Amino acid sequence: MLIEKDAVVRFHYRVSEPGQGTLEDTRSSGVPLAYLHGHGGMLPGLEAALEGKQPGDTLTTTLTPDQGYGERREGAITRVPVSHVLGHGKKSRYRPGMIVHVNSRHGSQPVRVVKAGLKNIDVDMNHPYAGKTLSFDIEVVSVRQARPEEIEHGHAHGEGGVHH
Repeated sequence: MLIEKDAVVRFHYRVSEPGQGTLEDTRSSGVPLAYLHGHGGMLPGLEAALEGKQPGDTLTTTLTPDQGYGERREGAITRVPVSHVLGHGKKSRYRPGMIVHVNSRHGSQPVRVVKAGLKNIDVDMNHPYAGKTLSFDIEVVSVRQARPEEIEHGHAHGEGGVHH
């Protein structure tokens, strides 16, 4: 099956910043990332690059900020209680530069710690890769027709996707 609207796609990827090396957000082994094609759950540039591909295909694509995580917004620093950090534990220690996840109106969002205190942390709400040109090495693992409930929910279910 080719990747088209309403297909559930599972793929491995390695992301790098040209001239800087591989970044932390890489899934080149283990459980592939899953998404529902054509429903806005994937970076626009990646969705466009994957359109028409099939299992076993490999590709490399480079995304500019407008095709990926957008441009950086100045003044996007927000103070949040440490209790709002996902996976927060009583002994968690936060340091500037650390990437953590917080809940936002768009769901879980990765943010960079700017300043850490005992009860609050200041975070940069820009995605850590905002403003960066990124290169993705991709291997398409599987493609299948989405189930009706996945189309209704707007995302892939199961391993590598959303569990609920």
